[in-house]
Amino acid sequence: MASLFDKVQTLVSANLHAIVDRALQSNSIAVIDEYIRQVENSLDELEDAIATVGGQLKTLQRKQAEFEAQARDLDKNIDAMLLQGRSDLASAAQSKLNSVQGLAENYKQQAERQSAEYQKLLDARLKLEARLSTIKQEREELVGLLDLAKSKEITVKAVGSLDDLVGAGDSDIARVAESIRARLDKAQARSEMQATRMDAQMDDILKRSEVESQLEERRKRLGLQQ
Repeated sequence: MASLFDKVQTLVSANLHAIVDRALQSNSIAVIDEYIRQVENSLDELEDAIATVGGQLKTLQRKQAEFEAQARDLDKNIDAMLLQGRSDLASAAQSKLNSVQGLAENYKQQAERQSAEYQKLLDARLKLEARLSTIKQEREELVGLLDLAKSKEITVKAVGSLDDLVGAGDSDIARVAESIRARLDKAQARSEMQATRMDAQMDDILKRSEVESQLEERRKRLGLQQ
């Protein structure tokens, strides 16, 4: 369980800005896709651990309830035996009551520890699901940015070819080349504007994610978490 918590903690604390930057530098979304795979695999492991710990918790709580019920019955019987003057039976019942109460208390303590573990797993799943949602949004934004980058590379290559045509000396070719260059410049300017908007949107998403994370921690501290 400790290794699973360590893995989840590492994924939750990962720097999304750094992951996006590496993807942009490598001109590939493979970095983000690998992170998403790791998060999804860890979520599957968490689901299995939650089911296991949750089942154990229910078993402990059931055992606790059974022994507490036995203790209540024994307590009533002891009083009845004493009223009937059966001190010998009352003594034996009292001894059994002490044992049953000890077992009930033991199961209660185990259930409390298991309940805390169960809650930790639920909290970890919530954080990891939020993280996955954020990075998937980042991936969509990144795909758009990479497409723009590829378009710019094509534009630059085309402009270079036109430069060769302009220098060829034919006036008609030169005019056509200049016209095409003007259209390419306009398209590039538009793509740069769109890229700027996408960069701003991506920063806004990351800021919102950080704010939500901060509010979540504050709710936990104030005991407002459902």
